[in-house]
Amino acid sequence: MKRFQLLVLGALVAAAAACGGSKPETAPTPVAAGPDTSGQAAERARQDSLERARQDAARRAAEEADRIAKQRAADSLAAIGRGSEAVRTLFATLIHFDFDKANIHADDAAILDQKVGIMQANSQVTISITGNCDERGSDEYNLALGNRRAVSAKQYMTSHGIDAGRIATASNGKEKPIDSGHNEAAWAKNRNDQFDIVAGGDVLKQP
Repeated sequence: MKRFQLLVLGALVAAAAACGGSKPETAPTPVAAGPDTSGQAAERARQDSLERARQDAARRAAEEADRIAKQRAADSLAAIGRGSEAVRTLFATLIHFDFDKANIHADDAAILDQKVGIMQANSQVTISITGNCDERGSDEYNLALGNRRAVSAKQYMTSHGIDAGRIATASNGKEKPIDSGHNEAAWAKNRNDQFDIVAGGDVLKQP
């Protein structure tokens, strides 16, 4: 009887050992959900799009400002050029003389007054005055007469405030007629003083 009890006890111990060797199944540990990144990516994309749009707008504004500045500069230079050309044309106006005379007519004095105003407004300008004659008379006589005509205009301008050092004089005599005709109309044109800007005439101010 005692031996039977020992056998039963041994069987129970063996069964218990067999059951204890297998590990019980455990449920998987739940993984915590990460932060929602899809919304952040969308916000970054929106901000990037806004920044690109801002940069494009700034670039277009800078290009337009540069275009306007260049256009204004070009317009200003064109206006200066037109103004200078108008002054230069006015300054080139001839004055005329009677036959064998070098005195200044009243209407020619008004033309000289305009030239005085131009030189006063443009202190950098220096000029030359060249006297001319018609074809009658000798070469020597007409050279001297042309010189008297140039000097007469210079004296008028210096008497109205222009420094004599800014005015040179010369004579062509009868060698460079404007009109090649041989009548009084041609001769009247050829008895003149011509005015040229020698220096300082690149940009001319209106008087």
